[in-house]
Amino acid sequence: MADSKFKYIGEGIVGAAAIAVVLLTPLLQARLAKWGATDAEVRHSLPGDDLVPHPKVGYTYAITINTPAAKIWPWLVQIGQGRGGFYSYEFLENMVGCQIHNADRLIPEFQHLEVGDGVRLHPKAPPLPVAAIEPGRVIVLYAGEYAQNAITWVFFLDELDEGTTRLIARFRFDCKPSLGNMLGYGFFLEPISCLMQRKMFLGIKRRAEAGTSS
Repeated sequence: MADSKFKYIGEGIVGAAAIAVVLLTPLLQARLAKWGATDAEVRHSLPGDDLVPHPKVGYTYAITINTPAAKIWPWLVQIGQGRGGFYSYEFLENMVGCQIHNADRLIPEFQHLEVGDGVRLHPKAPPLPVAAIEPGRVIVLYAGEYAQNAITWVFFLDELDEGTTRLIARFRFDCKPSLGNMLGYGFFLEPISCLMQRKMFLGIKRRAEAGTSS
């Protein structure tokens, strides 16, 4: 129990330090916006791109997971606050009241999503609705008026062969053009989201490759 608590807090401290470094390093922010993704993956259109065609803020992330897409999908489909969590910096998320509990097992009751369902980021915030879903392949979360802004968060599984899959995420955010929005979202939301996404991908990779299923 003590070791688990130490790891929980330790990961939070590491995450906070990483966020501080990125916020103070604009050049690093630019590199972080396409962590793990090839130029071709960044350029490649994904389902949901048309929902936010002219994003002010956005990133494309990718990671290679050495397992079939079918082994990754169950971890992906159960994401969300009040569900399986986001496999990211749980300590930091809970510092702002997210009440996240990252699952280390597959949860049967959260293995189904359909269009119109919502994925929560915070218990007091409106959920991101599922706009499109193809089991084993893609989840498109979209809110056209999320805090008066348009957001898409897309997860795409590209199976290269029987034992190798690329997991790609794309976040697109459109806001009203103002100095406050560009500073707040461009210099704070995007880099913080990128770091949380990176940790999430590493968490999914670890769980999927371990083959834990119960």
